[in-house]
Amino acid sequence: MWFFDALTTGFQTPTDPARLHWLRLIFGTVLTARFALAFGQGGWDRFTPGSLHTRLAIERFGPARARLLTTAYRPALIIRTAAAPALAAGLAPRLALLLVLAGAAMELLYLRSPNAIRYTLLTGACLLLAQDLGTGPLVQHASSTANTWAQCLIVLITTDIYWNSAWQKIRSEQFRTGLYLAQWVHTLTQVRDQLPYRRQFAVPGIVRRHAGNLTTRDIRLWRLVAAAVIAAELALPPALLIPATMPYAVAAGVVMHAAFSLLKPRQLITFSGLTLGTYCAFTV
Repeated sequence: MWFFDALTTGFQTPTDPARLHWLRLIFGTVLTARFALAFGQGGWDRFTPGSLHTRLAIERFGPARARLLTTAYRPALIIRTAAAPALAAGLAPRLALLLVLAGAAMELLYLRSPNAIRYTLLTGACLLLAQDLGTGPLVQHASSTANTWAQCLIVLITTDIYWNSAWQKIRSEQFRTGLYLAQWVHTLTQVRDQLPYRRQFAVPGIVRRHAGNLTTRDIRLWRLVAAAVIAAELALPPALLIPATMPYAVAAGVVMHAAFSLLKPRQLITFSGLTLGTYCAFTV
């Protein structure tokens, strides 16, 4: 298996740089979507004078630093939104990646739950370590050690994300029993029409109608779903590394992340998109 060969040879095992070229393209595309969405739902006017975010920034950073943030905010939005498609197209990819990461890091200053940004920065930092990010929109295949180190890091990070997530779910009795998912879907079913941003949730109507209550049958169904998610998160990393099982693992991962994204499409677009993109790093 190439991954363990790379570890034992000091990352001198040749890999195909095109694997990370594809990840760079996906990374840029996903961040383009995220940054474009950031203009909506008040994002452009986040730090207007007198807004809640402006007052919170003053309380958190003080007047001088808050003024710096509010002044730089809109130009940063524009720069990062232009840099993301440039990264996807392979135009000055290293500079574009630096601008994208800087623009993403800005969100750490005001988002209440910036986990997706931390994951973005971690994945982007691994891409920065790659010696060959490609140029232009065309992906060219070859064999070299230029990206072996970065590719191994991405595999390790994705494995850690999946296994740590599975471990947290195993430790959560509420998730293991299916109660968490049953309560989540039930609550969404009850209040969906009252939510200000209803389009952020895309759970199909058939699921809400037939599994949107808290009956014993519903909880038993969601218990099976919870067990399947835990099993998938544990099995995906090794299955992605084995050529014979990789196609099935990719299909399972796509289905699982599509289901995740139905719960919160807008919030999970970054995590699901980047995680699926890292699958490119699991093969040589």
